[in-house]
Amino acid sequence: MKEYQIGNEIIPPLLAWYDGAKRILPWRGTKDPYRIWVSEIMLQQTRVEAVKPYYDRFMQALPTVCDLAGAEESYLLKLWEGLGYYNRVRNMQKAAQILVEKFDGEMPADAKEILALPGIGSYTMGAIASIAFQIPLPAVDGNVLRILTRLYGDDSDILDPRFKKKMEESLACIMPKDRPGDVNQAMMELGATVCLPNGMPKCESCPWYERCIARKEDRLREIPYKAPKKSRKKEKKTVFLICDGDRILIHKRGKTGLLAGLYEFPNVEGWLADEQVKQQVQKLGYEPLYLERLQDSVHIFTHKEWHMQGWLIRVAAAWPQEVQQADYHLILPQEIEAAYPIPSAFRAYTNGLHIALGNAHFLR
Repeated sequence: MKEYQIGNEIIPPLLAWYDGAKRILPWRGTKDPYRIWVSEIMLQQTRVEAVKPYYDRFMQALPTVCDLAGAEESYLLKLWEGLGYYNRVRNMQKAAQILVEKFDGEMPADAKEILALPGIGSYTMGAIASIAFQIPLPAVDGNVLRILTRLYGDDSDILDPRFKKKMEESLACIMPKDRPGDVNQAMMELGATVCLPNGMPKCESCPWYERCIARKEDRLREIPYKAPKKSRKKEKKTVFLICDGDRILIHKRGKTGLLAGLYEFPNVEGWLADEQVKQQVQKLGYEPLYLERLQDSVHIFTHKEWHMQGWLIRVAAAWPQEVQQADYHLILPQEIEAAYPIPSAFRAYTNGLHIALGNAHFLR
């Protein structure tokens, strides 16, 4: 790792830039630790523009820690549907329940207590502590690592936890006591709007233009450096949209593992031919009358990819008792939007569901 000292001379121009250039966001301008917490968890792995409507809806539905702590899981997951990484909201609820039990529903103004809560790491703790309570601690995420490595011409691997720890320790030494929250937000803002993760940065707008070593040395494409990741595992799946009259069959996933507790369209590993599809539907207790290939779809998770083939199947059988006992449910399509959280992995099929059903009705 490159040896250098982050100096506090970078703070004044950063704050001056932030005061004039910061975006108006729903979670800015508040010192409410709950609202700050919710926004920071939502913003992990998710773009700001995508988060805005989810944040507004979540805060209207669950405006307090106590509301979050007592929410039904299915309702909570429905509010989160489309944001992905569902363990984020599950951990938020676990943390909220601890806050209700131990702290009367209030976030403690103590960094160690905040860090001990489920789902809160050093970055989220730093954001909550600095913005809500003016505790001079840094909040170091990918944006911060990118702008600082470019500023100092540092080609260390930013995915190395040791490097992140080093940057946290260095920044802690220069955090001002009067505006620590603004410093953290300014660094996040600079990384999100100027020193961009994709494409060339907008160097002419940067408060550190004259200082930036990566710009001076024409190394902006090289920095930040990330060690190559292992390639994602690719999995083939066949997805069934099984229509019994106006209703569609969905399945609730187990309590553990990927997408735990969410609903899905029945599916199996591998790509199946039409006769194999009929056999799978019959195993569920239905007699297929009509099959139609739907569009293929790919969904990318962090460590794997689902490559899906979809089938629309209209069936004749009445509701089979054995299916009802295995977390399968026949519902109207509009109920998906209202009550059943189906992950975005199946979005290609939920979006086309009404069209698909319309085709099936036409062919009766």
